[in-house]
Amino acid sequence: MEILKLKPVCKDYLWGGRKLVQFYNKESDLDKVAETWELSNHKDGSSIIINAPYENVSFQNYLNNKGKEIWGTHCEKYDNFPILIKFIDAKQALSIQVHPDDEYALKNEGEFGKNEFWYVLEAEPNAFLYYGVNQEMTKEEYRQHIEDDTICDYLKKVEVKKGDCFYIQAGTIHAIGAGIVIAEIQQCSNSTYRVYDFKRLGVDGKPRELHVDKAVDVSKLIPSGKNGNADGELIHNDGYDELLLTKNDYFICTKYDVLSSMKKEVTLESFQALTILDGEGKIIVDDKEMYIKKGDSLFIPAQEGGYQIEGSVSFIQTRL
Repeated sequence: MEILKLKPVCKDYLWGGRKLVQFYNKESDLDKVAETWELSNHKDGSSIIINAPYENVSFQNYLNNKGKEIWGTHCEKYDNFPILIKFIDAKQALSIQVHPDDEYALKNEGEFGKNEFWYVLEAEPNAFLYYGVNQEMTKEEYRQHIEDDTICDYLKKVEVKKGDCFYIQAGTIHAIGAGIVIAEIQQCSNSTYRVYDFKRLGVDGKPRELHVDKAVDVSKLIPSGKNGNADGELIHNDGYDELLLTKNDYFICTKYDVLSSMKKEVTLESFQALTILDGEGKIIVDDKEMYIKKGDSLFIPAQEGGYQIEGSVSFIQTRL
């Protein structure tokens, strides 16, 4: 039975900070570490395996060499590995943006769309994000609000705290505000349409590109009424707690807080990705042990078997 530990790709977008290096055990010489692509097979950056026997092999090459069987039977409909997992440190606010759905993205971008899930790891006092619109509007009104710099007045502003979570359905206008660190689980897509960027300049001294026409095409302009809540209720088990965070058409995320020990099965139905949020401990498979700590990311191929985690550690398990 295999378990892989992954090294992420680091992205130095201008709004990023250094919290992922300081507090989540990431290694990077970049001045800003805005995102770490923890589990990624995307063409814009593949994570790297760091444990034997695949040490220094890219996750992309590993998946290509092993074949689709290790994704699991629930992934049979996909041609490309379907999930991308990130940590995000927003020292400054991100741009107002929106993602297309599968149909639009496949037609216009050559890849799947982007439905995503956010779990808030840290939030400074009064930190907030934008999550959908606060009133219904037409496409013409939407475009006008972008052009006259009033679009933020028409977005749903949500103050957040550690533990809040949001399923961002494709077409939902959104933005992470300053002072927030999140774990993001998403479709393996990088299709993002920038709606509004607060007139910021890029590293080249010019305003960053907007994608208003495409954003107008795909944005949902009716309030959804959803808030930052998990889909399930907290369940107390012997040695650990579990909470279903989201179960949607694209992935299932469950948060586990191991207090002493827990055992979990792996099946042929789906891979499992473990994103370590806090604490430390060890994962045990057969007679082998692997030390795990805050910030680590693990990939477990679809297979028949099981593993045990011991220690005091919190993590998100992602599967299909």
